[in-house]
Amino acid sequence: MSLNRRTFIGSGAAAAAMLSAPRVMGQAKARVVVIGGGAGGATAARYLAKDSKGAIDVTLVEPTRKYYTCFFSNLYIGGFRELSSIGHTYGTLASDYGINVVHDWADAIDRDAKTVTLAGGAVLPYDRLILSPGIDFVEGSVPGWDVSAQNRMPHAYKAGTQTELLKAQVEAMPEGGLYAMVAPPNPYRCPPGPYERVSMVAHLLKEINPTAKILIADPKPKFSKMALFQEGWRKHYAGMIEWLGPDFGGGNVRVDPAEMTLDIDGAVENVDVCNVIPAQKAGRICEMAGITKGNWAPVVPQTMQSRMDENIHVLGDSTDQGDMPKSGFSANSQAKVAAMAIRGALTGARVFPPKFTNTCWSLIDTNDGVKVGASYEATEEKIAKVDGFISQTGEDAALRKKTYEESLGWYAGITEDMFG
Repeated sequence: MSLNRRTFIGSGAAAAAMLSAPRVMGQAKARVVVIGGGAGGATAARYLAKDSKGAIDVTLVEPTRKYYTCFFSNLYIGGFRELSSIGHTYGTLASDYGINVVHDWADAIDRDAKTVTLAGGAVLPYDRLILSPGIDFVEGSVPGWDVSAQNRMPHAYKAGTQTELLKAQVEAMPEGGLYAMVAPPNPYRCPPGPYERVSMVAHLLKEINPTAKILIADPKPKFSKMALFQEGWRKHYAGMIEWLGPDFGGGNVRVDPAEMTLDIDGAVENVDVCNVIPAQKAGRICEMAGITKGNWAPVVPQTMQSRMDENIHVLGDSTDQGDMPKSGFSANSQAKVAAMAIRGALTGARVFPPKFTNTCWSLIDTNDGVKVGASYEATEEKIAKVDGFISQTGEDAALRKKTYEESLGWYAGITEDMFG
């Protein structure tokens, strides 16, 4: 599904009427509306409902009935996961936590009236609003490509149908064919994500099409875990992967989806699969709400409140918050801080100093897992890195296997934290 397509999935007329009801004087419960049901939004909704013990009325707006996590979607491409294993539904949030889950698109935000209008016509009043919409793409950032070409040259940076499409295209490549990736400029969702994807595509091709080649056109001179990935590529996929940074034209790229060509600094390549990952920006609802500066939404580090509106909190990929990467772990961590701040503001509950952490795991080949992570603190200016860690080149196989197994435990834990 296109990132900018508005699709009504349905809250129903009865739900619309109920949700449009005005708030009456003396209403006991404060209202929080959460837009976006991913690592940030689902976590925030669950923690608000769970920890407020019914004192806050929580509505979660998410257009999809099944949410596929972007994290671990590369492992599906590589053959290490089934797609169903990264798909999650919202039934437990509704049944066990009393969250009103509405499957619809947020269409407009009236900051003065403090209401959200949905595509289906419902109007949701709020006391606090949480926006966690993920990313959108910067139009024209890859010449020759826009979202109308995503079926021909998929981005697969929103998990689900696009992920299935990209894997199917890789599996259908001719013998000795060429898979090309146009990597994004900083900042973007999941810094090691494109390079884990290359690893997983290489793993799949090594099994089904070992003479195939992979070409990466990258506008960045370096990338997350670069030494670890390149060591792994030499070890597991020798001669298969070529990375072209900006010194070799990686920042001067044009694509032609109709002809299936990739032009790198004037050199035209015929490609069999082209994974275009464009430059990114905050999800469009943030722009519509008028809380962005440039491509991202600046926030107050202590509470994740928008710097433009104290009644709106922004989480995850859409934020301009400082040193944290745009990752599922980061969004989950930020959601807990925001939920605590909101609960304190609306119910008088105690608010503790915020704590932020992140770890990003990547799989290079079977049982060859690596990681990078850090802890952070809130300053007046930003969420600032305090300390960090990263896997080292030359680690033995037992440690790499342990790192991969650690990532499996983390995935089980974070998805339970999100969806209950």
